[in-house]
Amino acid sequence: MNIVHIKYAVEVANTGTINKAAEKLLIAQPNLSRSIKELEADLGIAIFDRSSKGMVLTPAGEEFISYARKILSEIEYVENIFKNNISIKQKFSISVPRASYISEAFAIFSKSISNKPCEIFYKETNALRAIKNILIEDYKLGIIRYSANFDNYFKDMLEEKGLDYELITEFHYVLVTSANSKLATKKEIHYSDLRPFIEIAHADPYVPSLPLSFVKKEELPDNIERRIFVFERGSQFELLSENIETYMWVSPLPDKVLKRFNLVQIDCPDNHKTYKDVLIYKKDYKMSELDKRFITELCISKRKYL
Repeated sequence: MNIVHIKYAVEVANTGTINKAAEKLLIAQPNLSRSIKELEADLGIAIFDRSSKGMVLTPAGEEFISYARKILSEIEYVENIFKNNISIKQKFSISVPRASYISEAFAIFSKSISNKPCEIFYKETNALRAIKNILIEDYKLGIIRYSANFDNYFKDMLEEKGLDYELITEFHYVLVTSANSKLATKKEIHYSDLRPFIEIAHADPYVPSLPLSFVKKEELPDNIERRIFVFERGSQFELLSENIETYMWVSPLPDKVLKRFNLVQIDCPDNHKTYKDVLIYKKDYKMSELDKRFITELCISKRKYL
């Protein structure tokens, strides 16, 4: 596989046509077409579908171009280091569930970053995207959250994908609502108490090998008449604070978060399902110093709140 051919394929993907790519690359169109065909033959896949509208990536092509862009980016990075005497950046990347104990650990961890050049990625998302970020997007760490009922499904999939995993914590969800809500007057909550209220929820449950319809039925039962689906954690807290008819199921929150948004959290004996937060990474990955520092803060935060 030729690096030059990889550059050509990425430029064709960027422009969508052989003509435009050839102009940018300053090569003849027949030569560019031949190079793409040679690359496809080497890989044994069709990278592009050819049509009158241009060059469209196939599913296999989309995956290849994702890897190709990372390869070219790393090559450019190495060239800059040695040609321009640029300091090597510290790098840290992690995908996590929307959880306050994790975000607090990250905030404290950020204080330990030195004045050397660095590149930090912190993405709140669901388990499926966290796994894909490691396998495809070159994220180094992930934390996935799932019901303990699905433990075997996740472990089988992680083994199949060549990912190591370590349990961070197990917990039960608590209910959080505005301190001004009628729910806040109760010492404990039962499902029957929730019928008049609005649940704030995520619409992105995922369990490997199981249909989405089944997982949604388990995680988002249809006996709730009113739901608002919100994916951004800050907006969720704003909703809870402003709308006294709303509530949300969460891992236990720090007191300072509750005070900041005027919220209360209440136990619900009816909600006895156990959840797991699990750290994942590639089997051959060696933890960096930044990784180790973050995990230290994560363990401290977990012991404080869970």
